[in-house]
Amino acid sequence: MMQNEHEIVQQVYAAKEDNFAADDFIESYKPFIKAETAKFLKRPTHDQDDELSIAMIAFYEAINQYSHLKGSFLNFASRMIKNRLIDYWRKIKRHTGLVELDAPLVDDEEIALIDTMPEEKNKTEEFINREATVAEIRELAQQMSEFNISLSDVADKNPRQKRTLLACQKAADTAIKDEKTMTQFFNNKKLPITRIAELSQVAKKTLERHRDYIIALLIIYSNGYDLIRNHLAQVKIVKGER
Repeated sequence: MMQNEHEIVQQVYAAKEDNFAADDFIESYKPFIKAETAKFLKRPTHDQDDELSIAMIAFYEAINQYSHLKGSFLNFASRMIKNRLIDYWRKIKRHTGLVELDAPLVDDEEIALIDTMPEEKNKTEEFINREATVAEIRELAQQMSEFNISLSDVADKNPRQKRTLLACQKAADTAIKDEKTMTQFFNNKKLPITRIAELSQVAKKTLERHRDYIIALLIIYSNGYDLIRNHLAQVKIVKGER
């Protein structure tokens, strides 16, 4: 079913209010859900796959959590499905075939054999995280291209000083909380510098100099890039401690 973004968003908002509309919407996008699941599994899906059930639930969660400020619904739903499948796969890898490993080493002890094997236990999770992060970066680069910027542009305009970094983060935080600003941002594919400067009290000169960096922040924080967002949170903590 080919629909434009406006029609899809209308259906999403209708589905938020009506369970029957939600069921119809999910059913109509079942091919999309199956395709996203197959992409994750790297094989065709089957109706009995647990992963397909997880993906269906994730799509329903995407309906409930979506707002037009998050950009394309299908892109948002795709990331939601991927993140839920990653969480599910982590749990499966930890528990499938590891009954003996999970058993206590000694009666009444909480320490299990698996706890003494940190490198083996973490290999799969590290691989999943790495693959998922690469996928998120590719998606982010694609979305950033709609604003005519690239990852290298953002790296070039990345604030080098703590004071400037905090100012840019303040501007981004202020923009994300203002619906009108974010609507202008996504509709025009441009950073509304004058409005953000007025709302955040950050100098226009700073916003203009680091425009690409702030655009990237707005895209990341409003579109469910969980792994990248977590990394940025760690960067913020480390730099904030200096």
